Amino acid sequence: MIAASLWLTTSAQQPEDAPGRRTILSDISAPAIDRGLREHDAPIEARTADSGRLTSAGHEPFLRGSLIVKFRAGTSAAARTAMLGRVNGAETRALPYADFDVVTIGERADPEAVARALDAQPDVEYAQARYRVHASFVPNDPLYSRQWNLPAIDMERAWDINPGATNAVTVAVLDTGAAYRSSVVRFTGAAWALDDGVRFPALGPVDVPFAAAPDLGGPDRFVSPRDFIWNDTTPFDLDGHGTHVAGTVGELTNNNLGVAGMAFNVRIMPVKVIDSLWDAIFSRPFAGTDDVVARGIRYAADNGAKVLNMSIGRNGPPAPVVQAAISYAVGLGTFVVVAGGNEFQSGNPIEQIAEFAPRIDGMVAVASIGPDRRRAFYSTTAPYIELAAPGGDQQSVGSTGGILQQSFDLDLVDTFLRGPAGYRAPRFDSFAYQYFQGTSMAAPHVAGFAALLMQQGITSPAAIEAAMKQYATDLGTPGRDDEYGYGLINPRAALRGMGLAK
Repeated sequence: MIAASLWLTTSAQQPEDAPGRRTILSDISAPAIDRGLREHDAPIEARTADSGRLTSAGHEPFLRGSLIVKFRAGTSAAARTAMLGRVNGAETRALPYADFDVVTIGERADPEAVARALDAQPDVEYAQARYRVHASFVPNDPLYSRQWNLPAIDMERAWDINPGATNAVTVAVLDTGAAYRSSVVRFTGAAWALDDGVRFPALGPVDVPFAAAPDLGGPDRFVSPRDFIWNDTTPFDLDGHGTHVAGTVGELTNNNLGVAGMAFNVRIMPVKVIDSLWDAIFSRPFAGTDDVVARGIRYAADNGAKVLNMSIGRNGPPAPVVQAAISYAVGLGTFVVVAGGNEFQSGNPIEQIAEFAPRIDGMVAVASIGPDRRRAFYSTTAPYIELAAPGGDQQSVGSTGGILQQSFDLDLVDTFLRGPAGYRAPRFDSFAYQYFQGTSMAAPHVAGFAALLMQQGITSPAAIEAAMKQYATDLGTPGRDDEYGYGLINPRAALRGMGLAK
């Protein structure tokens, strides 16, 4: 992975060319470039969607200068001001899709210590630092016959019962965005440096082409897009992770092109809550922190999403603001799927955005299996793992052991891997079928499955979770266990269990 720190330079450009701004110059009709199957690419080990590692404060897992605070109902404005005054804090303007406040504190203050002090106050429901959230995948490097993951969960017979749901169901993908629109966007690239001192020059104003993924879009496919990183309604994917995840949920199927997806008729709501390396280089206004994720969850639920996929996560202290947002979404009838974590080989730390899944009926945390139906080498084990799904295991099987979906041609995206001499602006209008692995890839199988059940008439999130667990295929130790939860999802068995005889 790249370990880097962003440092901004002063600029004499006009305001519209300043870092932190972007301008859509035009919508284009030119078709996307299809570079085909990338089956034998070497592992791209330095690539990461974790922009939490790109911060002027080094490797800190949180943002400085602010906190998330939820005051108890009925707390007066005077009491709030007094409490914040004791920690040299101040309230900011109210944020949409938030039942909490983001308050400012001193840049040199320790956010965790200040949060603990506020959390101890009787008028505070919770207080926490603004921990950075990242995409949970181990990328590597197409076509249905190569998608071992779908036969592994008996999807062909499941599709006989329910052929891909319908556009009456909307699945929100909270991620790095999606390749859903063709445009040319002007950014300004800041200078930045690796931790070892290697510096990359400022790109200045650059016009970056984007295209809709050929095997993902369609008429009226994408609804209510929202970007909480750039604070607008155009969640362009500057990474490829969100596009790949959205493909597993609902890649167009039976269209003589590329690969298949689980629920290929649903509508997709792209909600960008994770910032990638390029977002950081282009000086995005917001980072992917707990509060941004919480607002994205509430936005998706408020705007009609019935299934919500979160192939994201973080370690560290608990995430009450995210837990509260998920409870809110489930209360509105939205089923929530979260990746279970990829760090088994790194001490198996708690995945905080998955940890509270057992306490919310209608939310599940998902582990990953490989083609051999065994837990993938990276997949976190924990009491909060509730289900397993195909996520890929390229360590034991090779490159084709990953999950195949359409994403960007990473040769044209990750130009920073060429060093300063080969560094240039990315382009997001060229696609390839790539094998990725991770619980990020497992989670959207469950989200697609949930859409099928919802289409069949199970609309309660808790009932969807119960059906998934009841008909799961037990793996590992008999009964529920920390590797596979209640077992591998079995869409066909669950649909048949509803009395549908096919």
